[in-house]
Amino acid sequence: MTRASNTQGGPVTVSKEGLPEWLDPVVRAVETVQPLQLSRFLPPENGAGRQSAVLILFGEGEHGPELLLMERASSLRSHAGQPSFPGGALDPEDGDPKADGPLRAALREAEEETGLDRSGVQLFGVLPRLYIPVSGFVVTPVLGWWREPSPVGVVDPNETARVFTVPVADLTDPDNRATTVHPSGHRGPAFLVESALVWGFTAGIIDRLFHYAGWERPWDREKQVPLDWRS
Repeated sequence: MTRASNTQGGPVTVSKEGLPEWLDPVVRAVETVQPLQLSRFLPPENGAGRQSAVLILFGEGEHGPELLLMERASSLRSHAGQPSFPGGALDPEDGDPKADGPLRAALREAEEETGLDRSGVQLFGVLPRLYIPVSGFVVTPVLGWWREPSPVGVVDPNETARVFTVPVADLTDPDNRATTVHPSGHRGPAFLVESALVWGFTAGIIDRLFHYAGWERPWDREKQVPLDWRS
């Protein structure tokens, strides 16, 4: 169990106690997955890159287990219009980026971007740090269980276009899986869900996490969708 001071006065706790049984495969995957199993883009050895964190938040909704996602505003300089996990760069107030800083940053950013009540979130794991070359971010994915759901929505339209949840069943449905091909030639997994194309870093994490959790179902990797896809 790890503790850190919370920016609102309370502790941040990482604990696996009391999680629903359906999350057990995810917990095991988090405990055993290696960085190169998640991505070939790892943080530069020279320490370059802006430290950041994202919150991978699992909840249980009307249609079973679900993930919280948001769509970034089209006016942003980085990753404009892309669906993503809530998250962003660490602030000095978040503390040590190699210790507890990413935990606080993930919760703080999620609250700022979606209106999430962080007191209802139980953090249960942290994935290895990864790198996004196009933006220079070094990202720590922090996993949470939405123990006490709270209303969420767009807080600042200049940063967020919408906030939505996606059933895990939809993300694992082979009909909703596809491959995107970036103009650079890079191929990556994608999900067509909730009138959105989830691709890039976010889709890569979902794809690998579900694979190592044993949730992946066979899908047609030759099915391609353009990045400007619209339902």
